[in-house]
Amino acid sequence: MTDRIEIIDADITTLGVDAIVNAANEALAPGGGVCGSIHRAAGPELAAACVRIGGCPTGESRITPGFALKAKHVIHTVGPVWGGGERGEGLQLASCYRTALRLAAEHDLASIAFPAISTGIYGFPPDRAALIAVRTVRETLPEVPSIERIVFCCFGPDSRGLHEAALAATETP
Repeated sequence: MTDRIEIIDADITTLGVDAIVNAANEALAPGGGVCGSIHRAAGPELAAACVRIGGCPTGESRITPGFALKAKHVIHTVGPVWGGGERGEGLQLASCYRTALRLAAEHDLASIAFPAISTGIYGFPPDRAALIAVRTVRETLPEVPSIERIVFCCFGPDSRGLHEAALAATETP
């Protein structure tokens, strides 16, 4: 199953995949970090499409066209704000990955790229987030056989290393 999973260090807005995942806010408004980068690269049509959707609760995902991006679609998912780990943040983060994968499969997409959701301004500890991300993707793979390629698009070598360690730690003998 790991042959469907890749870990790279790149700018997610440059990837030629069926969908990139946007670490969005609940209003689906242009923000900072990866969200701001995706909105700038996609053009103003993305913000207009997000307004039409009307928002997204934490842990859920929504889909729009990719507009000026190489990616055909953007899947917007709202990760949790870290509050110490006692408010269900881990379950909410896992739900982001699960719902994004299911949405991609529902739209017959074959490839999807994820950023490290919630690890920027939302403060989720990157090591815990990487483990949740990889574990959830592995657990969800049997439900989404149409998805042939899943990319963890990391921003920097530290994030890449954490995702590679999580991938190794979740491998079954």
